[in-house]
Amino acid sequence: MLPTIEVEIDAQGQVHPVGLGKQLPACRALLALLTPLANEESLLSESVLAEDWLKPSEDEAWAYLQPVR
Repeated sequence: MLPTIEVEIDAQGQVHPVGLGKQLPACRALLALLTPLANEESLLSESVLAEDWLKPSEDEAWAYLQPVR
């Protein structure tokens, strides 16, 4: 299994390991870019916003966009 480490990429594109405690070895690596924190904040607020989204008045307000059944 390939080891996985967390890194941060600065504005200049430099890669910095997070909590590794040692320098990265010279080698080839794959880098998976995670979603920005802004998206994470949106997801965390979803449950609070859902309280408003699930009100009958919201369904009525957006009903004209629903296909006719």
